[in-house]
Amino acid sequence: MVHVALFEPEIPPNTGNIIRLCANSGDQLHLVKPLQFVMDDRRLRRAGLDYHEWASVQLHDSLEDLVESLPAHRCFAVSTKGTCSYAEVQYRDSDLLLFGPETRGLPDRILNSTPPDRVIRIPMRPNNRSLNLSNAVAIVVYEAWRQRGFCGSDARD
Repeated sequence: MVHVALFEPEIPPNTGNIIRLCANSGDQLHLVKPLQFVMDDRRLRRAGLDYHEWASVQLHDSLEDLVESLPAHRCFAVSTKGTCSYAEVQYRDSDLLLFGPETRGLPDRILNSTPPDRVIRIPMRPNNRSLNLSNAVAIVVYEAWRQRGFCGSDARD
């Protein structure tokens, strides 16, 4: 299992989609406050359908609280400012994948405190700004899961 963290998420349907994704991939979801919505937002519940009961979601008061709860884990910050492709990383169980808020991404203070080889990006065509957050999380989560043999899935060879 990897750990997916959303730093100050803003859009309930994106978080709902990511809850559903984590339920299906068996990954742990961490939400770092402040959230720009309440956890019982109907748009959040609608996007997550009935997967909320199958997902493991933890709330954290700050990024520091999240890091303290996972002290031995490698952290990869996902950003358009990264120089390493997400596909170049050799993922391990317990890695932490950190994603920023939809409208502004991860702040420079986080990116500057992360080793450069741990700031990863999803390649895009030139002059495009970013992908939808839930799509970006899905791309990286499924690559990490693929590398780990889709452990725990119903994959059929």
